[in-house]
Amino acid sequence: VQLQASGGGLAQPGGSLRLSCVASGRTFSDNALGWFRQAPGKEREFVAAISQTGLIARYVEAAKGRSTISRDNVKNALYLQMNSLKPEDTAVYYCAAHSRRDYYCAGDGCYERVDEYNYWGQGTLVTVSS
Repeated sequence: VQLQASGGGLAQPGGSLRLSCVASGRTFSDNALGWFRQAPGKEREFVAAISQTGLIARYVEAAKGRSTISRDNVKNALYLQMNSLKPEDTAVYYCAAHSRRDYYCAGDGCYERVDEYNYWGQGTLVTVSS
């Protein structure tokens, strides 16, 4: 089972990037999916997550209004559109699949813990700098 993240790179402040993550080896249509990021010297942190059908989407406060998470269950893919990028968005971004199939959660804190996810991509580096 593999999650392959891509789409990172160098962007200017105010610019946009679209991250992609494609899964192979099994389907994740029954699992929530998420994006996390890790900046140098910091712990991995939640960015966004999406439920199995896309009905529920959650974002860290810093990403709200600037990012959109989406998925394509036919392609077994996950996306993160990031706009109005800021230097503090610089980090390695990881896609991940939730460990529980058919798990739905709509309350505060849902899908936000690193330890809820047991499949991880290799990460793609996003650098925001002028």
